[in-house]
Amino acid sequence: MDKLSSVARFKALCPYLGRTKASTLRTLCTSSSRRYPSLSKLTAKATKCPVMGPALVTRSGQIAQSAGYASVAGVADMQAIHAREGIFTQPGANIAECPHAAAARKAAQMAEDLVKAKQSADANKTTSTQASGCPFPHEAVKDTQNQKSTAFDYESFYAAELEKKHQDKSYRYFNNINRLAAKFPVAHTGTVEDEVTVWCANDYLGMGKNPVVLETMHRTLDKYGHGAGGTRNIAGNGAFHLALEDEVAALHRKPSALVFSSCYVANDATLSTLGSKLPGCIYFSDNMNHASMIQGMRHSGAKRVIFKHNDLQDLEMKLAQYPKETPKIIAFESVYSMCGSVGPIAEICDLAKQYGALTFLDEVHAVGMYGPRGAGVAEHLDWEAHKRAGQSPDAISGTVMDRVDIITGTLGKAYGAVGGYIAGSTDFVDAIRSYAPGFIFTTSLPPVTIAGAQASVTYQKEYLGDRRLQQLNTRALKARFDALDIPVVPGPSHIVPVLVGDAALAKAASDSLLTDHGIYVQSINYPTVARGEERLRITPTPGHTREQMERLVRAVDETFTRLNIPRLAQWKAVGGRAGVGLPDALPITPVWNDEQLGLLDGVAPQMLANGSKAIVDAQAAKIAQDRFTSLLGSISKSLPPYPMSSGSLFNPAPIHMPTPIAATA
Repeated sequence: MDKLSSVARFKALCPYLGRTKASTLRTLCTSSSRRYPSLSKLTAKATKCPVMGPALVTRSGQIAQSAGYASVAGVADMQAIHAREGIFTQPGANIAECPHAAAARKAAQMAEDLVKAKQSADANKTTSTQASGCPFPHEAVKDTQNQKSTAFDYESFYAAELEKKHQDKSYRYFNNINRLAAKFPVAHTGTVEDEVTVWCANDYLGMGKNPVVLETMHRTLDKYGHGAGGTRNIAGNGAFHLALEDEVAALHRKPSALVFSSCYVANDATLSTLGSKLPGCIYFSDNMNHASMIQGMRHSGAKRVIFKHNDLQDLEMKLAQYPKETPKIIAFESVYSMCGSVGPIAEICDLAKQYGALTFLDEVHAVGMYGPRGAGVAEHLDWEAHKRAGQSPDAISGTVMDRVDIITGTLGKAYGAVGGYIAGSTDFVDAIRSYAPGFIFTTSLPPVTIAGAQASVTYQKEYLGDRRLQQLNTRALKARFDALDIPVVPGPSHIVPVLVGDAALAKAASDSLLTDHGIYVQSINYPTVARGEERLRITPTPGHTREQMERLVRAVDETFTRLNIPRLAQWKAVGGRAGVGLPDALPITPVWNDEQLGLLDGVAPQMLANGSKAIVDAQAAKIAQDRFTSLLGSISKSLPPYPMSSGSLFNPAPIHMPTPIAATA
């Protein structure tokens, strides 16, 4: 602390000290230089300064002079010093054990290291780097007038950083994949004629091609044009934005909601604003949280405590260390997208109440996919209560979704659009609207995008068939992989992560599936997942056909064999990895049970076959279209006639599958 206090006195004089955080300076003061162990890292840096460098050389001479006598003193001289200081040595003691001699030698070594460090800095520095940020640039130029001036080599820096990514196999390659609305999950590559089947899209329900959504967007585009016109504060706040916010607030049975340009921005803006405003706020963050949540917490400047993934005991132990009156936020997810695990939402709500914390639940990979209305896992946990309540926007007291304080979701995955949102209390949402720079200072989403998103949310609130079929297709694919000993990371959700365990192999497998089999599955490498846990992330949709699944299974099996990728039995033999092949592993219970899927009463949808048509529900389509009558008028171009029956949970008629209409699989 003495060193740091001394340094702090000069922060106003030195640009480097002034802009460097106290925590960084503390580390530099207390850490030794690797190259010059007798110097601190901060002293080694100071030798590169055109002002401090010469001063340190002068100081090194002073140190050497003061250490000179002790470094050359004879035995008699040292004994005289010992007698004067009252120090008596043991027989046979070596002079190296003498604290005075040791201190002198240390001082001499420091002086020598200071000179070496300064000489090294002089050899490497250029005029431009010496003068940069220094309060005495003319002195720097004068001291280096014989050196050649060169600018920083930015391009070499970029190349070196990229080479690091190549070396550790974490460099990201973006494939040219172009989804075909009339044929999705089929897409074409950079060559229009080269068609592939997509098995890793986040458009989980295929709503990006839903005819009700597209028809609504066409009408909106024709009337309101493309862009939003500005930020929400300046010309970019319209009836479509307000209507969508009402829609998602009602979806989660919360008083209010706010739409952002993406859920990355929603998470970042909300968490950074909350953490910076709540006095002494502490975040408790699951160690597998998404990057957007991690960045938001970091940007807030608030303290962050990490708890083990889904580990309630570890979370409680850490919550208990802080007073109940301290503001706390537990940030976690419902469905973790890379491993497919599901958070213990109800139990975390219990801990939050006990220790005085808010709950921040990211339902990004769950909205549209779980619950009778698609509100996410929090709704799904109280299935019957939410089913009975129908489309009422009112909270159901005591349900898990009601107990969660803040819910965030996306419009860019199951809903097939783009954008994100938060939902919660009226004052909370208004506070974020009023303070979050990520909301205030960005152009709002265009009306056409907002309209398509609302049509999608409304449709899925009314129709259960798509998410039922998606879950059934997920079950079928996991069973097929299990039969072939292909290692799937166990999880109760709709994600199918296939473990590879090596970055280069995962990339090779992805490339082979695309080029050799016409199947697009993206490899997932570090830093998205831990090193050694690289995988292929597969996401079935209701639009995948029986034949497409058969082709995928054969292709993955062949690729594993040809590239010699470890199978489940091999992971078991080494004790398992990433949840795969662990000894005494308990069976996983899916979030969706057989009754909710319609398997017990015979109404479960069937997997499509090549050439068959996807289901578009009549009642859900009509309700979605009616949302826009006041803004877009009556529908001038109707979709093909809908059957009067419906697969909605909220239709008083018995539930059964409607007749397929116009959208091809």
